[in-house]
Amino acid sequence: MPQPEMALGLSHLGQCGVRNMSRTTVVLIVVILALVGAVVWVRQRSAAAPPVPFAKIRRETLVSSFTTNARVEPTVWAPVRAERAGTVVRLAVEKGQVVRKGALLAELASQDAQAEAASAEASLAAARAQLDTILGGGAAQAQVDIANEIARERLDLDAAQRDSDILKRLAEKQAATRQDATEAAQRVERLRTAIAGLEKKRAALVDPTDRAAAEAKVREAQAALDQAHVQLDRSSIHSPLDGTVYDLPVRKGAFLNAGDPVADVGDLGRMQVRIQVDEPELGRIGLGMPVAVTWDAAPGRRWDGTVEKMPTEVAPLGTRQIGVALATIENADRVLVPGTNVNVEVTSQVVANGLTIAKEAVRTEKGQTGVYVLRDGHVEWRPVKLGASSITRVVVVSGLDDGAEVALRTERVLHNGQTVSPMEP
Repeated sequence: MPQPEMALGLSHLGQCGVRNMSRTTVVLIVVILALVGAVVWVRQRSAAAPPVPFAKIRRETLVSSFTTNARVEPTVWAPVRAERAGTVVRLAVEKGQVVRKGALLAELASQDAQAEAASAEASLAAARAQLDTILGGGAAQAQVDIANEIARERLDLDAAQRDSDILKRLAEKQAATRQDATEAAQRVERLRTAIAGLEKKRAALVDPTDRAAAEAKVREAQAALDQAHVQLDRSSIHSPLDGTVYDLPVRKGAFLNAGDPVADVGDLGRMQVRIQVDEPELGRIGLGMPVAVTWDAAPGRRWDGTVEKMPTEVAPLGTRQIGVALATIENADRVLVPGTNVNVEVTSQVVANGLTIAKEAVRTEKGQTGVYVLRDGHVEWRPVKLGASSITRVVVVSGLDDGAEVALRTERVLHNGQTVSPMEP
């Protein structure tokens, strides 16, 4: 059996172990509780103060503009079409060639037109010969006979006039009888009457209706010749103006009907920009507004102009409703060609030293436009009145002061007075 002293020692040793084990457990429990409390505190703090990006408002010159697309075409141009049917036997130009007004572009086969012109010339010559015969007094032999008779009568008249004059003087001197002088004067009158009758007879050889008919034939033949020359001239197709042949759909050997397209000629030094403005943007465009034109195929290039004509109607274009405004730009190096689709930025307003914020800070709540402003660690709702805008920023007309910080949009829903944790955007 163990001694009493030994029993007392073992009992004391057991009690000490129990006390030591209880202290370790207590410490462990305290540590665990501290960790749990920290986690809960962090979560509660995170839920109470979510991180929100803020940006300061700033003063700057804001350019209000919108972008759209457009199509480029020459300011001055003319379509060239065939004026008669025929086969293209020659092309005198190439696409892209610069030409002067009146320059030959193409030729059509002209054999038929030449034949028509030759026939019309022969008909005109015959009609003129017939008219000359009529105007000459009728049949040649009848004219000769009457002319000879008139000549004889005139010789007799001259002799009779001399005899009458002599007898008249002699009668006045009583060297001849008055009867002889009277008879001589009467003979002169008879010859004059005979000559007048012959003149009427010669004139009667030409019927007025025959003359009118002959003149009409001449006019008809001349008109036919003129038309034949017109058709012959239309065999050669010329440029109607100075410019560049920017479209040439015809080929040698092709048959053209009257009205078929031959070429398009235009001045490519000045181009018209047909700006396609979507209906919601129509209120932002006005006469004189600057436009900047860019082309994806020419990076770094820019052409400037101004709005010269406002849209006159709204029409569908695919799924869009657009109005077309017009602007003119210089294209001295002819980089832009007709039909090019370009990008256009229209500057509708410039606000100098305007108080601006990012568009992503603007919210609409309960029908009111406003922003959330950072104030002493929480957000405060501020209604604002907005003005001109660019793609990313907008002018604040009223509702904010310089130096304010506004909350940018996040996935979190903010509430007036909510505590937040500000962060850089």
